[in-house]
Amino acid sequence: MVLTSASLPSTVSSFHSNPTSDYPPRLPSSELSRRSPKFPRPPRPAPALKVSATFTQQSVDEGSPEVFLQNNSIADFMRFERGGRSGELQTAVVSYRKRFPWSLLQPFLQIDLVSTIHIADKEYFKALKDGLEPYDCVLYEMVASRESLETRRNPGAKRLKGTRPRGFNVLGCIQRQMARVLMLDFQLDCLDYQAENWYHADLDFETFKQLQEEKGESLFTFAIDMTIKSTKALVQAASIPDDLGFWRSKLLWASRSLPMPLVGLLIIGGICMDMGSQESEYSEIEALSRLDIGAALKVFLAKRLTSEFTQVTAEIEENSVIIGERNKAAVEALKRALDEGHNRIAILYGGGHMPDLGRRLRDDFDLVPSRVQWVTAWSITKPELNTNSLPFLKTMAEISGWPLNRYQTLALLIFSSVLAVDLWFWELFFGTTVNWASETASQAWQYLRSSQVI
Repeated sequence: MVLTSASLPSTVSSFHSNPTSDYPPRLPSSELSRRSPKFPRPPRPAPALKVSATFTQQSVDEGSPEVFLQNNSIADFMRFERGGRSGELQTAVVSYRKRFPWSLLQPFLQIDLVSTIHIADKEYFKALKDGLEPYDCVLYEMVASRESLETRRNPGAKRLKGTRPRGFNVLGCIQRQMARVLMLDFQLDCLDYQAENWYHADLDFETFKQLQEEKGESLFTFAIDMTIKSTKALVQAASIPDDLGFWRSKLLWASRSLPMPLVGLLIIGGICMDMGSQESEYSEIEALSRLDIGAALKVFLAKRLTSEFTQVTAEIEENSVIIGERNKAAVEALKRALDEGHNRIAILYGGGHMPDLGRRLRDDFDLVPSRVQWVTAWSITKPELNTNSLPFLKTMAEISGWPLNRYQTLALLIFSSVLAVDLWFWELFFGTTVNWASETASQAWQYLRSSQVI
């Protein structure tokens, strides 16, 4: 969730606008009635649709929009595609239009849900930046203090002495550190939030904290609730594939429910994995065997982000401040943009917000999904390693028939050491447990015998 919903894009038309000011941060309801920001009207009627060539270079095959006609999960707006030598984490851009025949009255109206992941390849953010330029307006997410948002609207304004920027500083720091580890880029560093057609459509930090206090919610409690829900779903029988068979399904359930050594988890995983499935095409273990730590982490995170277990967290997300209330702010900004006559609108939010936003577009605006495109955010490739070794090592390998190169050999040594330490820990744990249980049973037996003698 840190990657998709706690921060702060697929086709684009040739619509252009010339707004004069950025949209101010959301204020409490008492102030909203007094201050009603306006979106600039489009300078001319919308011309025919034109696809951005720059963005198309990053987009892949279009999928069917029918899946977005019903309630969705994050897994519907993000997917992990595996290939022979690569894997790709992709985000969806879903276009919504009016139902027929109402679409005849508003033929140019189109609302695009542009789901993003906040750390990604630089090419991904460049494609978003270029592709979003022709929209009438782009409604973006960013929880920041009112002072910070005012500074963004007026770059020449000076910060008051003694004040410090507030907002999701901790989460931003975490995301930046993750970007460094995974050798990716951070969204806030790559996108131009001061572009003329970009408008803030989120809660300001003060309102966000006030709503959290009213609901007794915090980022920590939200993360705990999400973890508990996901863990419960993980051990449910419904999450076990139907084609595993009785015994393999029981083994897989045991590996998810019971603590056990890593060796046991690896053995059960190997038994229960379908070798013909995509799971085996570029696994974390294969990446680790090449000492490609970054790729292993990317594959692991991509699988988690696109897991169906995210479906069970939908209720928590929609009722929370971090998802539900912020989505309400985005919807209010969308209403104002529509009232001002904008036709081509993009809502640029993290993938964690999209299931709820899609439901609101269907229920509140009577819009239906008409098109979906996928954009590659992470491109995970197998690097070509230099397998040349020292002559005597190569000779020894040929004589002994050793099949692994030096990277795989080093990875095997490291992995074997980790397994050995893990087995030692479990041996110590079980030995201590058995000794404690035997001593307790012996003392209980002695107590029973002494009570019988008396």
